[in-house]
Parts: sequence; structure tokens; C-alpha cells
Amino acid sequence: MAETSGNGIRIAIDRGGTFTDCVGNSGSGKMEDDIVIKLLSEDPANYEDAPQEGIRRLLSKFTGKEVPRGQPLDTTQIESIRMGTTVATNALLERKGERIAMVVSKGFKDCLAIGNQSRPKIFDLAIRKPDVLYEKVIEVDERVTLEDYAEDPERHVTDVSDQTADADMVKGLSGEAVRILKRPSEAEVKSQLESLRREGFKSIAVCLVHGYTFPNHEALVGRIAREVGFDHVSLSHELMPMIKLVSRATSACADAYLTPAIKKYIAGFSAGFEGGLGTESVKKESGAKGARCEFMQSDGGLVDVDLFSGLRAILSGPAGGVVGYALTSYDLETRTPVIGFDMGGTSTDVSRYGDGRYEHVFETTTAGVTIQSPQLDINTVAAGGGSRLFFRNGLFVVGPESAGAHPGPACYRKGGPLTVTDANLFLGRLLPDFFPKIFGKNEDQGLDEQASEGLFEQLTQDINKEIAGDDKSKQMTADEVAHGFIKIANETMTRPIRSLTEAKGHDTSQHRLATFGGAGGQHAVAIAESLGISQILLHRYSSVLSAYGMALADVVDESQVPASTTWSEREDVVSELKKTMDSLKEKSTAKLRDQGFSDEKIVFEEYLNMRYRGTESALMIVRPAKEEADKSFGGDDWAFGKAFEKQHEQEFGFTFPDREIIVDDIRARGIGKSFEGLEKTVDMQLKEITPKDVADNKKHGSSKTYFEGGRQETPIYKLESLDVGDRIRGPAILADGTQTIVVTPGASALIAETHVVINIGESEGPKKVNDKEVDPIMLSIFAHRFMAIAEQMGRALQKTSVSTNVKERLDYSCALFDSSGGLVANAPHLPVHLGSMSTCVSTQAKIWKDRLQPGDVIVSNHPEYGGTHLPDITVVTPAFNGPDIIFYVASRAHHADIGGILPGSMPPHSCELFQEGAAIKSEKLVSKGNFDEKRITELLYDEPSRFPECSGTRCLADNLNDLKAQIAANQKGINLISSLIADYTEPVVQFYMRAIQSNASLSVRNLLKDIASRYFSSDVPDSETRGNNTLTAIDHMDDGSPIQLSISISPTEGTATFDFTGTGPEVYANINAPEAVTYSAIIYTLRALISQDIPLNQGCLAPITVIIPKGSFLSPSGQAAVVGGNVLTSQRVTDVILRAFGACAASQGCCNNLTFGFGGGSTTNPDGGEGKSTITKGFGYYETIAGGSGAGPSWAGTSGVHTHMTNTRITDAEVFERRYPVILREFSLRSNSAGRGLHGGGEGVVRDIEFRIPVQKGDEGGEQEYRKVSLGGKNTAAMQPGERIVVCTPGGGAWGKVGGERKVGEEKRDEQASWRKGSIAQRMEAQETA
Repeated sequence: MAETSGNGIRIAIDRGGTFTDCVGNSGSGKMEDDIVIKLLSEDPANYEDAPQEGIRRLLSKFTGKEVPRGQPLDTTQIESIRMGTTVATNALLERKGERIAMVVSKGFKDCLAIGNQSRPKIFDLAIRKPDVLYEKVIEVDERVTLEDYAEDPERHVTDVSDQTADADMVKGLSGEAVRILKRPSEAEVKSQLESLRREGFKSIAVCLVHGYTFPNHEALVGRIAREVGFDHVSLSHELMPMIKLVSRATSACADAYLTPAIKKYIAGFSAGFEGGLGTESVKKESGAKGARCEFMQSDGGLVDVDLFSGLRAILSGPAGGVVGYALTSYDLETRTPVIGFDMGGTSTDVSRYGDGRYEHVFETTTAGVTIQSPQLDINTVAAGGGSRLFFRNGLFVVGPESAGAHPGPACYRKGGPLTVTDANLFLGRLLPDFFPKIFGKNEDQGLDEQASEGLFEQLTQDINKEIAGDDKSKQMTADEVAHGFIKIANETMTRPIRSLTEAKGHDTSQHRLATFGGAGGQHAVAIAESLGISQILLHRYSSVLSAYGMALADVVDESQVPASTTWSEREDVVSELKKTMDSLKEKSTAKLRDQGFSDEKIVFEEYLNMRYRGTESALMIVRPAKEEADKSFGGDDWAFGKAFEKQHEQEFGFTFPDREIIVDDIRARGIGKSFEGLEKTVDMQLKEITPKDVADNKKHGSSKTYFEGGRQETPIYKLESLDVGDRIRGPAILADGTQTIVVTPGASALIAETHVVINIGESEGPKKVNDKEVDPIMLSIFAHRFMAIAEQMGRALQKTSVSTNVKERLDYSCALFDSSGGLVANAPHLPVHLGSMSTCVSTQAKIWKDRLQPGDVIVSNHPEYGGTHLPDITVVTPAFNGPDIIFYVASRAHHADIGGILPGSMPPHSCELFQEGAAIKSEKLVSKGNFDEKRITELLYDEPSRFPECSGTRCLADNLNDLKAQIAANQKGINLISSLIADYTEPVVQFYMRAIQSNASLSVRNLLKDIASRYFSSDVPDSETRGNNTLTAIDHMDDGSPIQLSISISPTEGTATFDFTGTGPEVYANINAPEAVTYSAIIYTLRALISQDIPLNQGCLAPITVIIPKGSFLSPSGQAAVVGGNVLTSQRVTDVILRAFGACAASQGCCNNLTFGFGGGSTTNPDGGEGKSTITKGFGYYETIAGGSGAGPSWAGTSGVHTHMTNTRITDAEVFERRYPVILREFSLRSNSAGRGLHGGGEGVVRDIEFRIPVQKGDEGGEQEYRKVSLGGKNTAAMQPGERIVVCTPGGGAWGKVGGERKVGEEKRDEQASWRKGSIAQRMEAQETA
């Protein structure tokens, strides 16, 4: 254990969900004096509190005399207790925190119910959003806003130096000008809070709009709340003064919800010690002296027990593991970065440590709650030892469902299902002799090998029946099936590891893999091989590494204040920032001194949170260390600007030399050092070791273990019998009572003092895979790989783009296509893009057949050529092998403006395509690697302005940058597939591109057969919509145009015809929808009805015949306006298809678009010829607004959520007002807007926006009103300062008649809710909710 200042007993504890791990040291700090204890976290028959029991046992061992249970423990011999706990996490998961109320600004009572308005899973018709933590909300009649706005083309900055000029204009903490619109009434606030107290509330969360920079009103509410008797008050500006209302409000609620539970637990825990616990107990001058006690926070730092809060406690346990591997595996001399791999029972945590400091994220979601607080970037995958195994639609599937602790895996003797643990046991990789005998009726039996074997034999029969029939040459053995599942589990776990490293500009192969957790050693070698990692480290304490990490961790005090400073190297700017930083450091120093740290033990990490103007992608930049400053920044250790540009280049691949850099936050991380480093790092140990092959007499036994190709006789070694320097060549198994390490053939394990070091041999070139017969295991692996490529393209696009639409709203899609343009994999970003991109790519492939060369890139957005609406621009890149195109990659992004008659290029009243902006049929964007900026500028800027009353694009620079980002994303896809080809050869990759399409076709055929059996069997009476194997439905647009659909299904073939004959003709308006939109709606609906993950590709449409009458508004002419077709008609088509299937009631039926802005360019020749171009600088803003979802046969609708064809996020209220000249007066659920029935629909929303400067506004969808002037469902208007647009969106339809027998069943459990966290989970969720 680490050296510290005292010499008393030091104890570190990790209280996990199943086990509590305790590591104690007598005070010497030497590992050989450590005592490790593992006990059950819950054992009420023997003890009330596991950590207390662990401390009792350790004291008994260290003192040599038994300490009796039930009496307070003597603290005189204890120097310190350090703990990580799951109390907060469990309270959050189980929703068992304190009963709380939320206090928020008037107009925002539903801000957390709406959240960012996206639904968690885009294909779930029964939408389930996480429950809010509060029980009641009160709105305080107060309001402030920011006076200036970031998108101001004039960059005007209000001077607030003279505070007497305007009492309602003040300077916020961030330096921004804040206008007070309404001050709260103290009497009214007091009355509201007293009412809450009378209702029994003892804890409240307070979050007022712009409270991060103007905390006065929050502080007032907090003072009154304490005066009227609230036990706990969480003020958002005290917890985390960062912009974003929803995240800050959620964080305040989490703190109010969890901190009382934490305090209650700590009070009970501390009562078990004679002198008490914490800094204050140590300072006591009389009575029994207490012991230092610190708890691990989510950021990897310890905090005194008296300062521990719920908000900072959520990742308390996992954080210890990261600290443990980081400090025991990283060497400051060699500086080899480390990836942490912690595989447990239900999930696997992955993280990264490099550059000698922890990687933090400041906004992440845990158990459905988005927390704004520094947390270690721990990313969790739903693949652990208990993950269940399935064979579905021809694919091997692992998780996310878990067997849990009860019943657990099949081998746990409780009748559980097949899991990853069973696969390892069956293959001989898990040894029953080394596993605790705690199973069976009397809890005294070992693992049940026969149970695992029996279920694998049965599953193998089922698989062979489906894939091979009577052809024995195609049949698989049970060994091959079990090993196949292990390979899929490994593939599932490597995806987030690649994302974690590559998303931040790092190469996985340049890392070590540090493995811990009970199941990690069985998979580590395969994971490392897949990632190109050559060395694995397993610490001696790897099974209790979280507890050991607590022992090594430092005490931390974090402080942060908002800023809104334009970065400059000018002395006045730097000195002001330094002054603020020094103030933060002084506060932290005082707190750490109070906890007993001398000044020489206190160090600081200093950060500025920085971003380019006009973007929201801030980077937390650490002050350069002296070494880096000397090397890269001319010795300037305050070169934050240059450090930001360097990190931006690394993470995003570009910089903006001409853009200003904004400092959003100033942060100081004070560290009280208690760990000075290991005596010898792993690298030092490896230099001293002379490896020798392990002696034969150390072999404990052997096992017939399955590896690639068959079972091999594999020696087994007990870890405790191996000596430093012993080298064990694979295949081999190393084990003790807590872990099993599998060393595969070609790898070798070396025993060091503190670690087992596994070295992996060189790869033997491309993997040998049959490209004539489909192997279901390889099919499953390629399904993962193809989808991962599309996902990584999406991340690359998001990272390198500049516009809000792509970077923050995530309005984009990326996909991979075969050589004919058939879709292979489309990451599930936007449903409306699913089928339409393939139409575009296949069309371009035909147009440019035999005319493309390496380095060429095509651009298109025209509806006739596979486009959806003009703002969605598609960039297509072919990949070559010699002269032949072997595949395509494409990216589609919504550009904020491409010209036309109105800013935002979404005009409500367009009747001709030219009014909607630039229309590009097929052009080369890049020729032989050269970006044709001149031609694309003509297409986007010059050509649209030649039409009457039309402008060219109003944001050309953003267009060009986003197009370059799309090109870069495509190149990323090509590079990744090229790597895949290097691994498997081109014929194999091409073969599985086709095979994965066939697999999707099989999934849809099975769905259609199932539908036919349910709807058309003799037991189901015919109705008007279900007769003669045909489903029918009809609905009408607002103008009366019918959408008519007849679906004919063949029960034997599993094929269907979607016939839209009878649909209305093209209209002289903009609700016409290109054919591609209908194809997207069909794919989305089929995937939603299947309710399982299937590859989303061209194969989905193979069993489908689609008939769309030419000239109808679902197949309009090339000149027809279509902007509403993409955002309105697409939703109505989806509702009609779902109606035909009888799946659910109609949802809101529109994307509810709102645009506003001013400026642009136009040609001023009234005769229509060549004229003078005029440019007005301005901005454009575009958003889609939530509504209500439709109810179904077993669920009620959901309120304030996006449905079906879109899932874009709404801009946070505070960011909205910072960027644009608006005041968001209200964003709430719209009462009585939902359908009423057996199962009610979801409510729509009210969005009330006041404009502060003149703008042009257009909206489409929903019911609009401004005071007494109704704008109808679709209109445009010029808005003056003080005028407001109130958008009222529709609710969803109800299911069944009012008063019928309710059939709402149990809510479907989200298997991922308990583990989703970290930056990659956040990014994945963002992509799934785009």
C-alpha cells in the first residue's frame, strides 16, 4: 500500500453490489504487509454493514485479538479509512432516494420531463423516457437573460462597467451582460416554500435560468428555504456553475435526491466508531480521538466524509478501479498509455489513462439521469459474464440482457439461461476447482458443468436445424457454437474501446491493456489481439483493484467558475484569468490545509474550458507542464490558446485560424498528495527480470481447453506457486481463488513482483475465412464490424463539422454501400435517411459508371436523385481496388442554409423547388483529390440567387467546412474497410457484404410470415383492414390529399407488396415527398415491428415490392417543392403504415419545424438577367420541436418527445439565449392536447419565443398562435422586438375506447439503464437519438 504521513492502520474499502473488498496495511506501506478480505455486501444474518464488518475483521488480524461484533470500533490505532460506495448509485438505479421538489423559473416546470426531447431508442414504438427524480415542481416568477448574443454579425458587446446606468443590467460571473427581466418576490417565494414544507418535503433542488452566471435569485431562494426549515437545499450554481439549464437542473435534483441518503448512511456508519470519523473528529481535543475517513468521488479524488455529496458519489466504486490501474500500470518515464478493462458479471467498464492524468467528462448519463459534474470517463458495455446468449435471425447475439445474480448463469444451479460464463466453463476456460463452492440448495456445491453442456448441446441442435438442415458438412459442434459466442462477446467489448481511443485521436495499438475484475482474464488476450495491443497487465490485486485504488488515491478539491472571455495572449486578458485562477486555488488550498495537508503536499491542475466562437464543442485544456511548454510553446506555461489548438487538431483534425477562442469556464483541481509513486513501476521490474520458462513441477493440473481449431491439453498453474521471472507459454491457464487468466497459443505470461504481464505474438497475416459458405459466427462478427465502421464515420463527421446542425443537433447519417450502391450498414442516426441514401448512391453509381477515378467525390441533394429535401446534402466516395470500384461510402448532413426564399431553407409556402435553395443533381465535389471550391460555391451561392426573390446560401463558410467534414468522414470509412480487407482479404469482405444483406432479408421475411400468421389465420376474423391476406389503411393530409396503402403479404414466401395506388396527386405546395422518403418510412416501420437489432441494409427491402403512382405527391416531378415532404409527409406515411399493421395510434404527425433569421445574398436585377449581388450578414436558426407519441395495445403515449422519422435534440434554453437574440418564455407540456382512450396519447408541447431584434420567421406543423393572431399550421412572418411566436405542437392519438379494460403491462425494462455512462455511451446515445 502507498506511503503516507502516519504509521497507523490504513484501510481501503470498495463496497460493490455483490462483494465488499477490503485492503488493510499495518502502517508500513509495504505490499507484503497488506491483508486482503473479501465479504458479501449483504449478509444480514451475520452483520448489518459490510464495510464496518470488514474493518472489524482487519482490526482483529492486525491487533492479534478478536474484536467482538456489535460494539463501537476503537479508532485510536486507525490512521485512515478510505471508501468507495454504491449507496448513491443504487439509490439512483432503484429510485430510492429522498422525496424532493424542484424549484425552477416560470415557464420551465416541465424542462426535465421534456429533457432534450429525444427518445432513448429510435425503434421503440412504446417510448419510455427515464422518470424524473422530483415529486413536485414549483415555478418562481423571476427571469434574467443575456443582453448580447453570439451569432451577432456585428459582435456588439454591452458595457456594464457603469452599474448605476441601468439597475436591471448587471455583470454576470462569466463577465457577460445580464438583463434582469423580473425580480422574485420574497413573500411569494416564502409562501410557495412553506407550502412544500407543509406537504412533508425536506429536500429541494433549485435551478433558475442563467443561474450559472447570475446566482443571486437562486441564492435568495436557498436562503428562504433554509429559513423555513428545509434539511437539504441543492443550488445549481453551487454544485456546477456551467451553462445548460437541463443538465444543471438534473444535477441539482440528483444531489437533492441522493445526498440525504448518503448523509444517513454516513451517520449510521460513523456511529460504529468510538471517536467518530472525519477531519473534525481527528482535531478533537477531548474524548476518544477519531480517524480520518475519506470517500472516493466520481472524479477519482477522495473527499472528507463530511463533504461527500450525492452528486459526486455516483461512480464512487468504479473510480477506484481506474485509480488503481492508472497508478500501478503507468510509467512516467516510458509514458505508455493504458486502457482499463474491467469485466464483471453484468457489464464491462472501459477507460483510458495517458499523459499522467485522468480523463474527465463533465456531462454524462447514469441510470437515465444526465449529470453535470466532473467524472472519470468510464464507459460501460452490456457484455459481462452474465450476458445472455441468443441465436436470432441467423446471427449470434450476446446481451444486452443479463442473467443477473438471480438466477444467474445456467451453471449456478438455479435454472438460469446460457451466458458468457457458461461458454467459458464449457470450453474449459473457467475452472470449477478454483471457483467458490456456494451453489446448490445448501450453498455448498461448485459450478454445474452438466447444466451448461446440456443447454449448449440443445442450442447447437437448434442452430444446425436452421443453418444446415440435414447437411452434416455444414453443421457446427457445440464447441464451435460456444466459442462463437465468446468471439461475439469480445467483438461487443472492443467496439467501445476503439471508440474511446480513436474518438480522441489516439491509436489503440500504442496502448497497454490493464485487465481487472473477475472475468477479464478469460478474454483479455483476444481483446488485445483485436485492438492490436501487444502487452497486457494484470495486477496482483486485480480482483480487488477498486479497493486498492482507494488506498493509492489523492484527496481532491475542485472549484470552477463560469467565464465568457475571448482568449488573447495580451497581458490584460491573461492577468485577469490568472487572477481568477489564483482565487480558486486559494480557496482549495484552505480546504486542503484544513484536512491536514501541508503546502508542499498540495499541487494543482489548472484548466480553461475553451471553444471556438460559434461552436459548442468545448475542450477542457490543462495548463501545460514545464516540459511540454519548453518543447512546444517556447517555454510559455500559460499558452492555453496554443494548447487548445493542438488538442483541437488532435481530436477533431482541424483548427480555425481565423476564429476567436472563447473561455467558458475556469477550473482549479487542488490535489492533496498522499501517494508518491510505487517503489518500482512495471517497466522498472521488467528491466530487472531475466525470464525463465516455468518449471514442470509447478504445474497444478491440466484442462482440455478449446481454442481456435479445437481442444488442446492446457496446463494449469496456481498463481501463488509461481515466482518472479517465471515465463509461461500459451496455451496455459493461471488461476487463484478470485480470477482465471487464459493465455492463448502464441502468447506468453511473465510473472513480475506486482503484475502478471502477458505478451502477445505477432499476427500471422490475413485471417483464413471461407468466402463460399456463410459462417454464422463470421456473419455476426462482420455485422458488428460494418456497423462499427458506419458509427465511426458518424463520429468523425460530428467531430470535424462546424455547424450546430451536425455537431450539436446530430442531424446527419453515415453509411457503407456495396459496389452497386446497395446499403450494407447504416448507423441508426436518422430514420428518414435509412432507405433514401441507397437510392442516392445507386443512382450516382449508374450516372458515373466507368467515369470515376481514385480521389473523386460526388455531391448531390436533388429529390429526383435520391435526396429527401434540399438541406440534406449527400457526399459519396467510391473505394477502388485497381480500376474497379469495390464499395462506396456516403454521408448525409443537414446544412443550416442553402439559399432560397427564406433563412434556414425551410420555407412554409414554397411551391417550386428553386424556392427551397440550391438543387444539385450530380456533381464532382472532389476531382483526383482536389476540392472544387469554385464550382460548389457557384452551386450553393451564385445559382440559387438567380431565381426571383431568392438568396444564395447565408452561411457558405459553414457549408464548405461541413462538406469537407463529410469528405473526411467518408475517407475514415474507406480507411477502416481497407483495414478490414487487410485482416480478411477483399473476397471475404465482399462475400459478407452480400451475406449481411441476405440476413436482413431473412429477418424481414420472418417478420412478414409472423404477421401473416397472426393477422390472416382462420382464428382471426376479417375486418375492413384485414382480408384476403391484405392490410389496408388511408389517412389524409391537412389539405385533404389522401395517403392510401394496401399491403399484400405472402404467408409462405414472406414477401409483401406495399401499394400506394389511390394516393393524391402532386400538390402545388411543399408537402410532396420524394420516393426515397417512402422507402425510409417502410424500412423504419419494419425494423420497429421486428423489435430486435437487425442489420439495417438493402436486404430489408428485398422481400418488399413498392408501388408508388408516378405524379402522386409521393412520387412528384423534378420541379416540385418537397421541403415539407421530408419533415411532415414522412411522418404521415409512417403513421399510415403502422395503422395498416394495427401497431399503434398515430403520433404527432409532423416534425414541427421552426426557422428564423435574417440576412443573405441576392441578385438585384429586376429583369432576371445578370445583376449586382448584395450581401447582408446575418444568421439562420432551425429546430424541430417535440410533440406527443401515439398509444398502443399495451402502452400509453409519451409526452414531449420526438417520434418516428426524426429524433433531433432541442437546443438547451440557456444556450439558445446565449447564441440568438431571443427569450424563451415557456417550454412546457401542452395540457389536454393528447388523445383520450383506453390508453391515452402523449401530450404535445408549448414553445413560446420572444424576439429581441427584427427577424423573419417560418414555421410548419402544429397549431400556432401569437396573442390573438392565429398563424395556422404553416406560415411565415416578420417579427419585431417584443413580439412572440407561440408554437403549440400536437399530442399523440389514444388506443381503444375510454372505459375499456386497460392492457398496459409492465414497462419493458431497459437492459442498459443501469450501466450506460461515459463519453462513448453519451456519443452512442446521441447518435441513436439524433
